[in-house]
Amino acid sequence: MKTEILFGIHPVFEALRAARRNFFEIYIAKENALKRFEKMVAADSESYSIGQQLKQISVKNIQASELKSMAATEFHQGIGAKVSPYPLTDLSDILGSAESNPFLLLLDNVVDTHNLGALVRTGLCVGTHGIIIPKDRSALPTPAVSKASAGALEHVFLARVTNLVNTIKELRKKGVWIAGMDKSGDHSVFASDLTCPIGIVIGGEEKGLRPLVKKHCDFLMSIPQKGPVNSLNASVAGAVTMYEAFRQRGI
Repeated sequence: MKTEILFGIHPVFEALRAARRNFFEIYIAKENALKRFEKMVAADSESYSIGQQLKQISVKNIQASELKSMAATEFHQGIGAKVSPYPLTDLSDILGSAESNPFLLLLDNVVDTHNLGALVRTGLCVGTHGIIIPKDRSALPTPAVSKASAGALEHVFLARVTNLVNTIKELRKKGVWIAGMDKSGDHSVFASDLTCPIGIVIGGEEKGLRPLVKKHCDFLMSIPQKGPVNSLNASVAGAVTMYEAFRQRGI
């Protein structure tokens, strides 16, 4: 079985809470990391189930330099875990969990790990039913993204699709309205109806939405702003839009 090294206190803790990955070993490189981790487990309302999992997982003390090599980063916070790969979700399962009023986030060419992590974290906070990314030209749900999301990645349902445009067509046939975020969009996000079955599309860091993706959106939204800056960062624009949908939908 393939494995990867999850790193950081929150990713390891949230992966245990989510119980969607297999844990093989946990590595401790700093004593204060262990104390902080144990405090988080003790404070969690589900700590009994986490405690039961921990009893079955080998915990090893290693050097920080060794963990740095294993995780390929120095930002491991003194804790890591050998785990099974991130569990992707089928689009059909995401739609099934959404029932009659899906709230989806689609990402077009978001290649920055930190932007994906931030969008995932916001998506979890506002209750999106799922996040959809293309297989190509996209950051992947790696341990670095889990770290950037403070472990939120471990709880969200994320699907990778071969062709984002075809997925948009499929969603529209199923009654989901597709709203693309574009600085030249003629609908203000604050004046748009986001209470319906909705898929919000956020474009990449440099060029935004690709022309073909724009073409297949039902409408394009913009975020009003003042000042000389051209547009908002992808993760910030996504957060503003998702929270407006959250407000309207009364979730």
